[in-house]
Amino acid sequence: MSGSEKKLTHVDARGAAQMVDVSAKQVTVRQAVATGLVRTTPEVVALLRGEGVPKGDALAVARLAGIQGVKRTPDLIPLAHPIAVHGVEMDVELVDAGVALRATVRTADRTGVEMEALTAVAVAGLAMIDMIKAVDRGASIVNVQVESKSGGRSGEWNREQ
Repeated sequence: MSGSEKKLTHVDARGAAQMVDVSAKQVTVRQAVATGLVRTTPEVVALLRGEGVPKGDALAVARLAGIQGVKRTPDLIPLAHPIAVHGVEMDVELVDAGVALRATVRTADRTGVEMEALTAVAVAGLAMIDMIKAVDRGASIVNVQVESKSGGRSGEWNREQ
């Protein structure tokens, strides 16, 4: 498909939102990776590396929230298809700027898992902010984006660095 032929798939000819019919698509193995960052203070990073924050194990809560977010994506994103998720890796890593989030989601289905990976990162980020807000009310979630996807008709895609 050339650049001039691209169109929004979730909008019909009248501009109304629609769920794309994927019934004729082939079932293929698909994977998507998304990343993001919870930007917080050095004080919070030090607490997470040491004694923890007042609410408990923030990293574990964020990891589980991200996995749960994947499973609830079609409930949260109006036009997302319910799909069989076959695997989720939710990485939550302390870095100097805050907490780096990375979700890898896999399926064998008729549509991709980019929205599931993005939802995992966003929900993990929200859970992390909930866990640290008593110490840093200014924490934010930044740079939530798809890094790569594979499978399906369009094949491989990787974000250019």
